[in-house]
Amino acid sequence: MENGIEFIWKDRKRNALGLPWTFTKYSLSADRLFIESGLLKTVENEVRLYRILDLSLTRTLSQKIFGIGTIKVSSADKTLGDFEIKNVKKPNEVKECLSGLVEENREKKRVSGREYMGDDDEDL
Repeated sequence: MENGIEFIWKDRKRNALGLPWTFTKYSLSADRLFIESGLLKTVENEVRLYRILDLSLTRTLSQKIFGIGTIKVSSADKTLGDFEIKNVKKPNEVKECLSGLVEENREKKRVSGREYMGDDDEDL
């Protein structure tokens, strides 16, 4: 538990060899995904899980060899928009865990994908 938040998963972005020698950290709680990056200037972002619309997993040959992968996230978050969780270990497990938590949060908040479509479609 950190800062009163209980994390379900934590990892670092890894380099091409699968080593955690980068300055990007990912953390997942029951209702939010946190992304912290930077060394001299640190930027912390978070997205509420119910705002995540879609997930996909990409793995290149070298990522497969080193047991890492990249999860592409499509979100309705105004600050982050679409983003990637790059080069994490056990990407299949992380994606499935994240997907389950997204569904739980969407059910709790009674949110469906339709609610994010076309706020700009005023000429209908």
